[in-house]
Amino acid sequence: MKVKGRTIIALLEEEYPETTGTSLNWRTPLELLVATILSAQSTDEQINKVTSSIFEKYRSAADYAYASREQLENDVRSSGFFRRKADAIQETCRVIAEEHGGEVPSTMDELTNLKGVARKTANVVLGHAFGIIEGIAVDTHVWRLSHRLGLSDEKNRDKIERTLMEVFPREKWLAVNYLLIEHGRRVCVAKKPDCGACVFVELCPSAFTFPHNSGE
Repeated sequence: MKVKGRTIIALLEEEYPETTGTSLNWRTPLELLVATILSAQSTDEQINKVTSSIFEKYRSAADYAYASREQLENDVRSSGFFRRKADAIQETCRVIAEEHGGEVPSTMDELTNLKGVARKTANVVLGHAFGIIEGIAVDTHVWRLSHRLGLSDEKNRDKIERTLMEVFPREKWLAVNYLLIEHGRRVCVAKKPDCGACVFVELCPSAFTFPHNSGE
């Protein structure tokens, strides 16, 4: 399986050489944390529209923590599930402001103890904001491609992550996430994957087993 993992990452890097990280816009660890929380069940493009305004309005963890809940909900409304996200952001930022001196913590345990921060979000923040590689962020695209490529048959994201960490070399753990996301957006989409245009067509056990995009 490790040989397959190296083949997959090599093909992805060749196919998407311009893809070098998250497509969320951010400048600080706090901005990346907020953007990643907002990105759940939304597109990065939409979240970048939301954060282009809120990042100018909310500059610190305290700004989020002690803002009017109604106003914060309104500011993130277009991200979808805005009440739940506003609650997670506000509670997370309260803890950051009161228990971490206003600074986003840089360990997996501290991050995953924050409300709304599971391992996927923590891996994104640690990897991109701090250069700390603890694991592989498993979002919807990574979950889907892990199953289609025959890398895991687990349903639980944490279990999928552990499997992927065994399949891919550690130095590629951060890249695996954003490269699989890119492939999931462009080719291996949820409903009609374009198997004919896929670089994995010869090694994918799921090739042409789904209704696929004929290119018409």
